Amino acid sequence: MVTLYKYRHETIVDADAESTFAWFEHEGSFRRLMPPWEVAEEVRADESLEVGSQRVFKFPMGPLKMTWVAEHTGYKPPHFFSDTMVKGPFWSWDHDHHLVEENGVTKVIDEVSYQVPFGALGNFADRILGGLLVRGRISQMFTARELRLQRDMAQHSKYSDQPRRKILVAGSSGTIGTQLVAFLDTGGHEVWRLVRRKPKEGANELQWDPSSGELSSEILEGFDTIIHLGGEGIGDKRWSSKRKKTIRDSRVDSTSLISDAILKMENKPEVLILASAIGWYGNRGEEELDEESESGRGFLPEVCADWESAAMKVKEAGVRTVFLRTGIVLTATSGALGKMLLPFQLGAGGPMGGGKQWMSWISLDDEIYAIHHLLMNKGSSGAYNLTAPKPVRQKTFAKVLGRVLRRPAVAPIPGFAIKLLFGQMGVSLTLESQKVMPNRLIDEGFEFLHEGLEAALRDSLGLWKH
Repeated sequence: MVTLYKYRHETIVDADAESTFAWFEHEGSFRRLMPPWEVAEEVRADESLEVGSQRVFKFPMGPLKMTWVAEHTGYKPPHFFSDTMVKGPFWSWDHDHHLVEENGVTKVIDEVSYQVPFGALGNFADRILGGLLVRGRISQMFTARELRLQRDMAQHSKYSDQPRRKILVAGSSGTIGTQLVAFLDTGGHEVWRLVRRKPKEGANELQWDPSSGELSSEILEGFDTIIHLGGEGIGDKRWSSKRKKTIRDSRVDSTSLISDAILKMENKPEVLILASAIGWYGNRGEEELDEESESGRGFLPEVCADWESAAMKVKEAGVRTVFLRTGIVLTATSGALGKMLLPFQLGAGGPMGGGKQWMSWISLDDEIYAIHHLLMNKGSSGAYNLTAPKPVRQKTFAKVLGRVLRRPAVAPIPGFAIKLLFGQMGVSLTLESQKVMPNRLIDEGFEFLHEGLEAALRDSLGLWKH
């Protein structure tokens, strides 16, 4: 016999039930509620929570991909909705959401009835571990959901008196773009994606082809915000001459294409927000860097300088233009942290090249909320460093990550080994020192969720202290 387990979780949201329910109804809520350490691919999300609508995603289980199909079975806005697992790893999964409002504050009550994967065998294994095998992961997931819901609602409330925007995002499939699109959608903005493939039928998507210089200014008409986050991955492959050209051209040429199209628009957008990077500053040792610091020397500073220059004609045309000089974004599913996790989990992590170099990092949610701040504040213009206010030396980063994972982090990786394995790419991304401060964001009153590294890592990995 397979045991039916019950789980209950309560979240307090500083908003009325109607606003909270509306957040859940947006398609982007599904992505925002996904735990940040889960590698999940969203296949389909219907636009409502009404009975019969479905949300489908895939996630890895070892070498295979498991599909989860959730179908909504109850819908009484703004106080109740429910869903059941039609297909997925659990023997059964039924999830009720109750929203109870009192004095303008909403209690979201999640009640789950489930039977563990693999039936009686899974039930036996779970009992041996005292019910912690599955219940622990469920508790971890709902804690992440609670934090995201509370934080997103608080961020949106800051600008609830402003009109909703019509936003076009290029580079929407990357880690930052995926979360940004979902977050903006839950805020009630009309968000469209600028994609290279054929647009999906019925989706808010428009097509362009930056490799062949194809982008009609006509399809940009009506957008008051254009965000460009695209570009080939800097740390994906060794830097051959061909790869370096691809990295540069994918950023500079696509930005020039968007800029030229904006100049031809009859009604130009209010703001263009362009991704850049702290690579602008180059290897600067102990120097403390802010937005007034000059560009450095070398491949990445030159790419960033050309990248930002490609949008200057838009700024000169009177469009508010924002440059996002982003540091190391902490996410467990990709980027620098994603690559570090396995060796650190195996106890093989440690200082790189001596570990004295400065690392300027930012949590994924702070990255999203900072972009939102710059989008909604019409006085924000020019270059901004998107980094936490407390950069750390690499050896400190390694020590803190080891502590969070409860693993030793003392295995040194000499600089020559990094250069041998990864070439110039490895040297630039792991050994060069950049102590970058987000002075302009702080001066504008932006409040970071994660000023310190340990809290940011625990949040990213779901390893909070209790």
